[in-house]
Amino acid sequence: MKKLLLSVLGLFLFIGASYAQEYKPFKIGLGLGYAIPGGEGAGGGILIYGEPMYRINDAIAVGLRVEGAIVVRGYSETNVDDYSLDAAAIGSYTLSGQYYFSNATFRPLVGAGFGIYSLAAVSVENGDDTGAGESTTFGFYPRVGFDAGHFNFMIEYNIVPNTKIESTTLGGESVTVKNSYLSIKAGASILGGRRK
Repeated sequence: MKKLLLSVLGLFLFIGASYAQEYKPFKIGLGLGYAIPGGEGAGGGILIYGEPMYRINDAIAVGLRVEGAIVVRGYSETNVDDYSLDAAAIGSYTLSGQYYFSNATFRPLVGAGFGIYSLAAVSVENGDDTGAGESTTFGFYPRVGFDAGHFNFMIEYNIVPNTKIESTTLGGESVTVKNSYLSIKAGASILGGRRK
């Protein structure tokens, strides 16, 4: 998988090398945001991200997004009468791409990404009965936002499959935890400004 991702990135670098650009080719986005998970009992939390990108040309950029969010994930269905969910971390390592609509200082954009989501254990308590589940899975996100100089703002919806947590005792009790979340992010770009 790593070889495939590096090959695709290398192809984009080769294709983009011959184009004249107004903007410098490399940029690194760093920032913070707010993550809003879905489902009953969910609670929002903070996230942090880093995203090195390469501009194939002024309109198209590709990169790698590394993000970590701490949230209380909600549920979509349960047959447990009395339970509580703990806060849990969601880490993601994804290939991203975006398209800019303008070369002006204010640059609206749309994009998408896909990759691996690492879902930390979330525990379910029902009296003395407990259950826990963790997994690694693939996910996808569309994004919209803008760059204004070195300032970045993005809204993404991370679409991640649900996790089913079974109880540790007999009785067949379970909770299906929703892993998808909306993120609202702001940050700054290092490098990648307009050429002088």
